[in-house]
Amino acid sequence: MKLSEIDKYYRGLMQIDELVRTDVSMNGIQVSAGNGNADECEIGKIAFAVDACMESFERAADQAADMLFVHHGLFWGKPEQVSGAHFRRLKFLIEHNISLYAAHLPLDIHPEFGNNAGMCESLGITDPEPFGEYHGFKIGFKGRLPEACSISHILDKLGLSADRALSVLPFGPEEIRTVALVSGGGQNEVYQAMDEDVDLYITGDSSHQIYHPCLENRINLISGGHYHTETWGVRLLSEKTAADLNIETVFIDVPTGL
Repeated sequence: MKLSEIDKYYRGLMQIDELVRTDVSMNGIQVSAGNGNADECEIGKIAFAVDACMESFERAADQAADMLFVHHGLFWGKPEQVSGAHFRRLKFLIEHNISLYAAHLPLDIHPEFGNNAGMCESLGITDPEPFGEYHGFKIGFKGRLPEACSISHILDKLGLSADRALSVLPFGPEEIRTVALVSGGGQNEVYQAMDEDVDLYITGDSSHQIYHPCLENRINLISGGHYHTETWGVRLLSEKTAADLNIETVFIDVPTGL
């Protein structure tokens, strides 16, 4: 299958073009391997990973992948000198004939196979509503759990524990019924969760500055790690791509612990 055909498939599947002015990520094809022509670049196997880093590239090459799909690409809305690690990354992709494709916000917000949709599914939230206003788009979801449960039960459902999560602030109701989620760097959206009176807010990153607002507004918070909360989308999209395009896919797990 040609790279240009895969690009067309993903643009039809996700809001890549709609988010071009909102997302600092250069979503879509970032590196076209071969002779640089996406119409001639043949793709027989796609690897999926969270980050465009050398370890992901090397493992994609070990898997004989022709393309790597990532959530965090190499280009973020500003010119960058092609030197140092940036040079070595591009050089590796070109020398190993691996194309690079990125989808940042389009993968966060997708209602079926996005990061937040994946977490909602794991928690049994069947009718999630868009949540988390960001430059005119709702980038997360909120919803009601099938039955009230504890934070430890939710951590278990997400493949986490009190020790593995970056932080857990148990400041809200012990019996949790409503949840809001924004994967990755969504700590600022906790204030929207407070305004909407949810019992628990789940994100990837958090910092000192939200501790007292969470305490005083009596809301629970799970910071599950930027990496961990953004593995859901690439895993789900890997499965969907394989089914829709009849192409071999593989997920490459490169956890950072952050």
